[in-house]
Formats: sequence, structure tokens, C-alpha cells
Amino acid sequence: MIRIAFLCFIFAFSIGCNQSKAQQDQRVKTGIEVLAENNFELLKGKRVGLITNATGVNSALVSTIDLIDQAEGVELGALYGPEHGVRGEYAAGDKVKTYLDERTGVTVFSLYGATRKPTDEMLEGIDVLVYDIQDIGSRSYTYISTMGLAMDAAAEKGIEFIVLDRPNPLGGNKVEGNIVEEGYVSFVSQFPVPYIYGLTPGEVAKMINEEGWLDSGKKVDLKVVPLEGWSRSMTFDQTGLPWVPTSPHIPHEYSAYFYVATGVMGELGVFSEGVGYTLPFQVYAAEWIDEAELANEMNKLNLPGVIFRPTVFKPFYAKHQGKELHGVQIHFSDFDQAELLKLQFYFMQVHHQLYPEVDVFEQAENRWSMFDKVNGTDQIRLKFSENYLVSDIEEYLDKDVQSFREKSQAYYLYN
Repeated sequence: MIRIAFLCFIFAFSIGCNQSKAQQDQRVKTGIEVLAENNFELLKGKRVGLITNATGVNSALVSTIDLIDQAEGVELGALYGPEHGVRGEYAAGDKVKTYLDERTGVTVFSLYGATRKPTDEMLEGIDVLVYDIQDIGSRSYTYISTMGLAMDAAAEKGIEFIVLDRPNPLGGNKVEGNIVEEGYVSFVSQFPVPYIYGLTPGEVAKMINEEGWLDSGKKVDLKVVPLEGWSRSMTFDQTGLPWVPTSPHIPHEYSAYFYVATGVMGELGVFSEGVGYTLPFQVYAAEWIDEAELANEMNKLNLPGVIFRPTVFKPFYAKHQGKELHGVQIHFSDFDQAELLKLQFYFMQVHHQLYPEVDVFEQAENRWSMFDKVNGTDQIRLKFSENYLVSDIEEYLDKDVQSFREKSQAYYLYN
């Protein structure tokens, strides 16, 4: 009897393991994989202009550039590279000129130099523009700006625009921050969306097109090749997809969380957010901070979903290179509960309480413009700098969240 029971247990355990293995093998299919499975029918007989970078790969890490170049009945006519180039060969901020892709011999036009919107000359002979870039779900990350400007160029030229969709690593449910205001539209805040907008690139493209946000006032002939198997509640690690760094300082899928939590503050240039060290966007630090005291005061706030650990480090490069910095490392205990954007303002609130003699905005006066641009307004700076209290800006940061949720639902492609 015991033997039978044991065999039943082994059998049940084996089934459970197989089911678990099957669940692990399940993965999301990206737009490029769906396109390939359909034998590139959308592109047959067309001369394609491809906007992509190193993240444009399938699950086997084969570049979308090479997949389209090798597709039967499809001509790859031109490549367009955002920041970092089409294969990720350029550093952050590098201005890239026109060059030839060595593998395909196709001309690469830069969309991160003097020209950020494709010109008529760049689109000469192109029948369709295809966009395939992994984004991180944050407004100030420039890829959706590149996408929107390219959509506008395609609309003006009267050519088709296809988005090969990819997951939003922040998921499809998290929305935070005010929308961009008139006078603060820029390459880091190109469209009137919250700082965290909770949409995939394909959904963003649909919203841009239907809401009339293209500068030309025209609509582009837009198609989205949707993801298969993705849901709004998914984090990137649940997709089964490999993560390719979207830029040098976003090395992991979870880097997107930290970018939102520190990147706005980082624009002031007063504190280190970890860029130049092994923890990009994961810390708040400066030379004068007492790390233990800061960690204690930050943790006393009992902010949902986050814990702060004291840390000391020396950056290897960037502004704080070689300096001994003291501060806290951010640890997320519950990403869903954490209010990412507000975290850096809570840090600056506590820092002001501990070091009132250090006036952050006075020290960062020459950086106000960029800080306001990423915030999409000057009101955050003006309101917060009065008392350095999150309570003074909380209502402003939250004022557009619900209305944007309601408006954006019309463009959802996924549940």
C-alpha cells in the first residue's frame, strides 16, 4: 500500500514538473516573430525602410535587420537608427552620421543627430516604414519620440507605417505622472502622455495617430503587428523573452523600474543615480551624505513596495568618477505597489531635512531646463522647491492619471 502511494506521489510530482516546465516554455511572441511566422506577407513586393536598433531581435537573438534582409520577396532599402545606432554600436548621446551597415550593405540614416525626423531624401524609394524597437515605458526615453516623428514623415510622404510590437517592461497597468504641457514639448517629452503611460509601442502609435498628435495634422496609414501571449499584468521576466539592453545604462529588464525612480532627479546633476557604477539608476548618493542616516530616514517613510539599503561606492566614469559617494540603494519588494516617479522626490525631501544648507535647485540652476522638459512642465520644480515636500506636488503629479487611463483604453490591443 505504501509502495502504491509512493508511486502515485512520484507520478503526480512528474506531472506537476512537466506542467511547470510547460509553463516556463510558454512565452510571448514579438511582432517580428509573428511577422516571420506569416512569411512576411505584409512586406512582400515592397521596398522597406527599417527603424530599429540592437533590441530589434527575435527570441533566438537574430536581428530584425537580417531577418527582413533575408526574407523572400522583400527588399530592405534603408535603415534608420535612433540613439545608439541600428546595432547598438554608439554610446549614449553620440551624434551619428549616415553610414553603411557592414552586414547588409544598406545605408543607415541617423535619427539622432542633426536630423531626428526622416527627410524626403531619406525616404526616397521607400514603400513602407517598419518600426521594431524595445522600449521601457517611460516618456523621456526617446524611442517613442523617434517613432512619432517617423510616423509624421511617413504621413507626409504618403507611405505605410508598420509597428512590430513589443512588451512594455513596466507592464500595461502602471500609469504615473502628469501629461506634457504646452511649451514643454521636446524630444524627451514629445507627446501629451504621463511619465509612465502603460502602453506598448503599438498602442502608443495607435493613440498618436488617432488623437491627431502628428505635427503635420495628417494620419499615417498605420498597421500594428501585435504580440501574441502578452497581457497587461506581465512583467518582462514573465514573457520568456531575452532582454537586450535598450541602452548602455538599461542592462536588465528591471532597469526600467529604476530609470523612472531616479532619472528625473539625475537631470539636475547634483546627485548620483548610479550611472558610471555597476548600479545604473539604482541609487541616490552624494559625497556629503551619511548613508546609514539616509537609509533610516527613507525607510521610516514606509513607502509601499520599496526598501532602502545604505551603500558606499566609487563610480568608474561619468561626472562623479573616482569620488567616494554615500547614499542608498533602492530595492523593490513589490513593484506593483511602488510609486516609482515619486521616489526621487521623497529622497530629495529627506535630503533637504538632513542637509538644509544644500539647496538642490540653486546648485542645479543651469539644469532647470532639462529637468522641466522631462517633467513636461515647470510646475513640479516651482511647487517642490518652495518647501521640498512631496505633498506639495502629489496632486499635480496625479492629476492626469485617471483621465489618461480612460482615454488610452480605446487603444488597448491586449487585456
